[in-house]
Amino acid sequence: MSLLTMRPVRSRVDRRSALWQADWVLVLGVLALAFLGGLLVWSATYQRTSLTDGHPQAYLFRHALNFAIGAVLAVGAAVTDHRRLRILAPLLYAASLLGLILVLVPGVGAVINGSRSWIELPWMSVQPSEFAKLAVIVGMALLIAEKGETNHRENARTIDIAQAIAVAAIPVLLVMLQPDLGTVMVLGSIVFGIIAVSGVPKRWMLGLVTAAVLIATLAIQFNVLKEYQLARFTAFADPSQDPQGIGYNVNQARIAIGNGGVFGQGLFHGSQTQNAFVPEQHTDFVFTVAGEELGLIGAGAIIALFALILWRGLRIAINARDAFDRLVATGIVCWFAFQAFENIGMTLGIMPVTGLPLPFVSYGGSSMFAGLLAIGLLQNIHLRTHEI
Repeated sequence: MSLLTMRPVRSRVDRRSALWQADWVLVLGVLALAFLGGLLVWSATYQRTSLTDGHPQAYLFRHALNFAIGAVLAVGAAVTDHRRLRILAPLLYAASLLGLILVLVPGVGAVINGSRSWIELPWMSVQPSEFAKLAVIVGMALLIAEKGETNHRENARTIDIAQAIAVAAIPVLLVMLQPDLGTVMVLGSIVFGIIAVSGVPKRWMLGLVTAAVLIATLAIQFNVLKEYQLARFTAFADPSQDPQGIGYNVNQARIAIGNGGVFGQGLFHGSQTQNAFVPEQHTDFVFTVAGEELGLIGAGAIIALFALILWRGLRIAINARDAFDRLVATGIVCWFAFQAFENIGMTLGIMPVTGLPLPFVSYGGSSMFAGLLAIGLLQNIHLRTHEI
């Protein structure tokens, strides 16, 4: 049976029992990651007065506030009527494109760490590319699902997949112009995952891989990527070639994780962390704090929690009632799986440095909000399996 096969539609959700029907294993997994993330962010920042302005708990409180706001967004997404979600999907996609366009406008978009990826607001910075991940997921899922439903097909046709890829291609192009290579890689994994479960022939998968290689080659040939981004790939291949330059982050990250051993040096006691040897340690390199201060056990616990979340997401995708739900859940799982692997992998030196945060653990409002919105959508899909 194809993954686009429709299931019988039931009448309504029993709102009185929705609280008990939620996937609480998924909820607890996310809560645990955010709690550990708060501790790690706190440890990485409390002695850095240049970041905290003399308030040691500043980033801990901000991380908690980001999670609280994100939790409200997640609950809203979880309880929104399914039909309304489909109506809102094009609006989310359009808003995402608008944000990605605005960020490229001089005077509106802010350049941070070499990429014009942010919009500075009076009270916070917003990174539209984080929400673009969710927009691509719901946009592709809606197009493929509605084509199948309208024409009563179990498998997506070539024209359907081509249109879905076009939906994803526009945000991918805008993100490349920032340039934000890490987010492009995440979007690529999302596109690949959604198409893989849409019922298309296997030759499509080979075609996507070939197209990705071709696009990467052209991006290098036409200097779309910045010099420092190309240097990161070179450093990934041989971090020792420039240990005080482009290879510095990876080398220091490896030292920090190696210092932790099995049980770690203790929270707030990591030598690399407390002496600020690892750059961006409260955001992109937060996993090094876990490795050094909590050791193999603490770092392994984070990996195990991600495995738990991915398992629950896959379970929700398998049990989903219709094509739209199944494709959305699949896209979210691909997003979290690739981004977690890339973030942890770059701290270990097995993946290139791309500047991706670790979902729910790294400090950052946009990443937290988008991630928790995705969790809310997973809960929404899960609750629909309990409709009566």
